[in-house]
Order: sequence, then C-alpha cells, then structure tokens
Amino acid sequence: MKIAILGTRGIPSGYSGYETFAEEVGRRLAERGHDVTVYCRRSIFKDRPAMYRGMKMLYLPSIQTKSLSTFTHTLLSALHLAFRRADAALFVNVANSPFCLITKLAGIQTALNVDGLEWLRPKWGPAGKKFFHAAARIAKYTTHRLITDAERMKEIYQEEFGADSALIAYGANILASSKPELLKPFGLTKGEYFFTACRLVPDNNVDLLIDAFLRTNTTKKYVIAGGTPYKSPHIALLRKMADPRVQFLGHVDDQDLLRELHCNAYAYLHGHQFGGTNPTLLKALAFGNCVLALDTPFNREVLDDYGIFFDKDAAAAARRIREILEHPEVQERMSRRAPERIREKYTWDIITDQYETLFGRLGGKSRPDQSSKQLPQA
Repeated sequence: MKIAILGTRGIPSGYSGYETFAEEVGRRLAERGHDVTVYCRRSIFKDRPAMYRGMKMLYLPSIQTKSLSTFTHTLLSALHLAFRRADAALFVNVANSPFCLITKLAGIQTALNVDGLEWLRPKWGPAGKKFFHAAARIAKYTTHRLITDAERMKEIYQEEFGADSALIAYGANILASSKPELLKPFGLTKGEYFFTACRLVPDNNVDLLIDAFLRTNTTKKYVIAGGTPYKSPHIALLRKMADPRVQFLGHVDDQDLLRELHCNAYAYLHGHQFGGTNPTLLKALAFGNCVLALDTPFNREVLDDYGIFFDKDAAAAARRIREILEHPEVQERMSRRAPERIREKYTWDIITDQYETLFGRLGGKSRPDQSSKQLPQA
C-alpha cells in the first residue's frame, strides 16, 4: 500500500510523541513492503534526505508560530497529497481534522489519530479551546476512520460526539542502560535522583511534583527534562519555586542521554492530567522505572498494577515519595516489573500490526500473512 503520514513536525525528531510515533510505525510499515511517505516541516530540518529508514521524506513550508505552524503545514501537505495520491492517509492531532476532508474528497482513505483532550488544556485560551472542541466534533465527518489510543478516550468521543473509533494505543521500546557515563557532566549517579521528562505546561503538573518533592527531606535530586517550543512564564514559575535539589535540564534531544536519565533514576514522577496513552509514561515503563503517577483514568489504564498512584495534592504525592524512599524493596520490585507491562500490550510491533490491519481494511488491501491479525473492536 501507499501510505502517507501527515500532521507531525517530521522525522527524525525527539521533541514530540507524534514524531516518535511516525518514525516507529512508519519504518516498520516500510520494512513490511509498504510505500510510506512522511510529510515534514521544511524549516525544522537543515539536512533533508529524500529517504530515511526506508520511508520517503517530503519537506513542505509552514508559518512557524505557535498558532499557525501545524495548520499551515498540514494544509499544504493535504493539498499536495490530494494530487500525489495514496491508498491511505494517516493524520495526527485532532486540530488537523478540517484538513482531513481534503484527502477524503480526493478519494484517499483517511484516518485521524485524535490524541488527547486539547480543549481542556489550560495552555490554550478560550478561542483555542473552542477550536479544538469544534475540530473534535466534526472529525467523524471529515475522515473515514477515527483512532483513539485509550479506552477512556474512545468512550469520551462516543459519549460527547457520537463518534465511533478504532482503539490503537501508543508504543515503546524496552531498553536498558548502556552509557551511564553520559550522566557524569550533570553530576548524577544511579539511584540518587527522581526523574520527570515532559513539556513544562500547567496540565502536566510539574509544579505539584516539585512541591511534593520539596516536602520530603531526601538528599536525592529531582531532575526535570523538558521545556516548550515557545517562551513560557510557567517555566519561570517552576524555577522560582525550586530549591538546589531540583535540577532543570531543558529539552533533551539526545536520545541516548534521555535513556540513561530514565534507566538510572530511583523513580519516575508523572503528573500528566489530560490525554490518552501518554508516550512518556510508556517510556518510563520500558526503561524500567518505578513510576509514581497522578491518579487519572488514562494513567490507570496504562499502568494497571505496575504503578503507584497519588491524588492531585502535593501532600498526597509527598507521602508516596516518602513511602518508596523508606521501602527500597518496593522501588526495586516496581522497577523490575515495569517492562513487562510494555511486553503485554505496548510494543511498537503490536501497534504496527494494528495500524497495518486498519490500513488494509481502509484501502481494501491486505498482505496474505495479515489475515489472522485482529484490530481492536470499534
């Protein structure tokens, strides 16, 4: 099949889960013999190879602002694809739902991974929230198939918009530490720090996590990797509330370093409030982290009994941190078990199987050896 992936910044990129998703699923589809094209934002990439890991790369312009970069690039990509043709188009980000109509009307089977509940996120103003909600509402009309990545997300789209969807989660690769020396420039040693990696936006609740950590008397550090692609007063607030035990690394592009930060942490603190299957949470499990997470339906769905939960309250989170500090045997057991959760349902091979089956159904094509693979029921 000819498959196009639209709506991401492009690959390779370590900034967003969209880009990781496009690379991990796209390259596996290419390895299975499919013709895969990924649309990339030209301004982001100095090097622009025509091929990457078996996938074709197409670089189109965009207006690089917080509000316009996604829309302008996806609009151009959809128009380009409408003339170029493909068997299936996979869009990501519910904000792109209006542009899905372009490829749908062009006769290309069109699917949209809606991702999270953007209309609830505090980083968007009233106009932005209204747009995201409207985009979610019309998505069932502008596409042939919607994709949600969590059971609760599937329920929300059914309850709020009357929209059916295929349930396909996100994935992760199970990896162990291989270059612990990368931590030395940061003064970090194995087991002597807590870790969080995320965008530093209000709904990820890093302020709550810092507050909780500071309520303990541990001598361990709290290391935070992340930032935003735009100037953020929230980051200034986080820095102001921290003490010397809290170490901000900014956005980490180096995937080897990110791997070591995960693999050598005492525990991982996860405060994400909105969204479905969160990529950073899966990565924490895949790298063998003992995970302490905000108690939400999405986080419980991913972690099941492979994580430790706390309410949205700094005192409650602090109690959980103290508990695993006082009981290292619990920390060790949770760390050891964590990758098993990925093996159960979140490997990229499992996720790619499900997308391949979906594309085969959309395009009326399938590989002979795919007939027995089952797509989660809509």
